[in-house]
Amino acid sequence: MPRATYLVTVSGPDRVGVGAELFAALARVTQSGGQLSDVAQITIRGALVLCGEVTVDDSVSEDDVRVALATRDIDRDGIVAHVEQVVPDVALEGGRLLVTLLATRIGADQLEAIFRAIASADATCERIVHLANYPVDCYELVVRGRDHSALREAVTSVAQRNGVDLAVQRAGLHRRAKHLVVMDADSTLLQDEVIDLLAEECHCAEEVSKITELAMAGELDFAESLRRRVALLEGLDARVLDRVRERLRLTPGARTLLRTLHRLGYVPAVVSGGFVEVLAPLLAELHVDYLAANRLEIVDGKLTGRLAAPIVDRAGKARALERFAAEVGVPLAQTVAVGDGANDIDMISVAGLGIAFNAKPVVREHADAALSVPYLDAVLYFLGISREEIETE
Repeated sequence: MPRATYLVTVSGPDRVGVGAELFAALARVTQSGGQLSDVAQITIRGALVLCGEVTVDDSVSEDDVRVALATRDIDRDGIVAHVEQVVPDVALEGGRLLVTLLATRIGADQLEAIFRAIASADATCERIVHLANYPVDCYELVVRGRDHSALREAVTSVAQRNGVDLAVQRAGLHRRAKHLVVMDADSTLLQDEVIDLLAEECHCAEEVSKITELAMAGELDFAESLRRRVALLEGLDARVLDRVRERLRLTPGARTLLRTLHRLGYVPAVVSGGFVEVLAPLLAELHVDYLAANRLEIVDGKLTGRLAAPIVDRAGKARALERFAAEVGVPLAQTVAVGDGANDIDMISVAGLGIAFNAKPVVREHADAALSVPYLDAVLYFLGISREEIETE
């Protein structure tokens, strides 16, 4: 039987009961075998746009739909109801992706550039949600298109040129399932580098810094550079570890991130090239139960300058993430890894969502998403969690 599809759009000042009036009218239109195909609504500062799509027998005309709307007396108090017959557009076929945009402020010029990039990939935006407007601006777009690779490439390039942080992910209910969120410690969860603080206590900060520079230049791998730096700590009184822990500064937003993850049933974890002796007491206070880090060898209350267990290096971090995922009972697709250095690349690559946090370019190249703002709780927006949800107690 031939069918016709009508899009009914109600717009104007929002008022109590307008939704009920619209759906009563649409129920009347569809009572003889038609169906309500889709619904969408947005209200911004009291201005309403409410849409309903109905598919009916083609014996039902546009005038019939208008009469149903008039019967419900919707066109009053400044509200206008518009009826239009529509034809399904095959150009809009394809899967959906979630494109999350984040910056200190996102202006119309930046959104224009992003939307032109979406169009260049023959894709279209179906929905926009403003997840946050402070301390950063964050929008989540539901984008439909056939060629996801072309879409990722187009929006990523434009976002970088326009100073916008970006995440592109598959859409689906998995985003609200339980997640394991694994963070690096130094320069991610923490503002500090623990080895540097220990070196200051041992009066060997300059020597440690030189070894770190060699590692960053690729002249030493992480494991060898760590052994050399720890060797310089030989003879340091173990009581200094408590003093260093007291000096540690959490990254802005870290407590908010952890509190929100716990409240929503997600599991936080830390996988670090740092040291258990410094990190474990702090993480216990923060109710983080999963930690993988290196252990310092301590004999007679002094650091020996050696490590007491296998080194948690780049590959070890990825293995720890996989082990924690198995223990928590979540698939790798529902894991998130956050880090800043080359030592984090493997775990960022293994995770379902890898986030480079104020990271070096080489790390950003391997990540699914990048953050250049100083707030660690911005990670939550890439999980689709709004500022309102974050602030709900």
